[in-house]
Amino acid sequence: MKQSHKMSDALHILSYIALNQEHLTNISSQILADSVGTNPGLVRRLMSSLSKAGLLLTRVGAANPKLAKEPKDISFYQVFEAVETDGLLKIDEGTNPDCPIGSQIPRVLPAFYQRITEAAYQEMKVISLQDMIDKMSVETEE
Repeated sequence: MKQSHKMSDALHILSYIALNQEHLTNISSQILADSVGTNPGLVRRLMSSLSKAGLLLTRVGAANPKLAKEPKDISFYQVFEAVETDGLLKIDEGTNPDCPIGSQIPRVLPAFYQRITEAAYQEMKVISLQDMIDKMSVETEE
C-alpha cells in the first residue's frame, strides 16, 4: 500500500515560505516544486488546499505566497486536515472473508485504529510549524 506524502510536502512548502517570505518576492510553484522534488501542479494543488484551510495567502498568477498565520499558530493537525483526505490509517478491504482471521480484521481493527488516530490527532494539535522550523538549521535563500 502506497503511503501519502501530502502532509510532508505541505509542511515543506509552508516551511520554505515561512523562511523566505520576508526577503524573496518570487516564490513560484516551480521554485517550491524544485525544493520538494515534485512537479509544480502538485505544489499548486497543495497550496490551494492550504489556502482554503486559511493557512496560506495566495493570488492566482502571482508568485508571492504568504503564511496566513504565524508559524506558531499553524498546527500539524491543521495541515493534515487541509491536505489529507483519506484519514490516517486504512484497513485492507480485500482480506479473505472465508479465512477465520481475515474475516475478523475489518470488524476488530476500526476501534483500535480510532484510538490510535485520536492520540495522533491530539499530538498533532500541539506541534506547530514553528516547532518544526526551530529544529531546522538552514540558511534561507537570497
